[in-house]
Amino acid sequence: MLFEDTYLTIEKASEGIFKDKGSKFLAYTFPVSSEEKIKEHLAELRKLHPSARHHCYAFRLGAAKQAFRANDDGEPSNTAGKPILGQIQSKDLTNILIVVVRYFGGTLLGVSGLINAYKLAALDSIQNATIIEKTVDEVYELKFDYLQMNDVMKIIKDEHLQILHQNFELNGELSFSVRKSNSTKVYDMFSKISNLEIKFIKEI
Repeated sequence: MLFEDTYLTIEKASEGIFKDKGSKFLAYTFPVSSEEKIKEHLAELRKLHPSARHHCYAFRLGAAKQAFRANDDGEPSNTAGKPILGQIQSKDLTNILIVVVRYFGGTLLGVSGLINAYKLAALDSIQNATIIEKTVDEVYELKFDYLQMNDVMKIIKDEHLQILHQNFELNGELSFSVRKSNSTKVYDMFSKISNLEIKFIKEI
């Protein structure tokens, strides 16, 4: 296989905590698939913890794991976001956001103390999460007339494709998802049906 078509992420949101010299580090971990969702979670946590000193975070998106960011939110450079991102990378996770909210306890922890605190808070939240393996899927849209209905539905059933949307008012229209490693085969099967249009929509 020329590409990986599976990746590791978390099943649902989880939390973790680390305390040091009066400072509390509350870690919140979320499964995410877009930067829009990341902004929503950050806004929610700022409302939930308005008096916290810092809201540091890191995320990684996509099966290829190429989109990632680390943010120190006012902490000394590379003492917060980078250690959080390091935990994401060490567990080989993607489509994940970890936010660590810090309540300052009055005693400075120093660079090494901060790195350790953000790292361990992030790790605790990951350890409290359920890590799952997901497949990289592709979404296609089909348009066909009713004479092709049986042929279309047979392929969907035989190849265990997931129907995402369907509309049979005038002609047949439906969208489905297929595992990336099986997409070329399925595309070719549909392409052999006359008077059928198939269009790639996106990768999920």
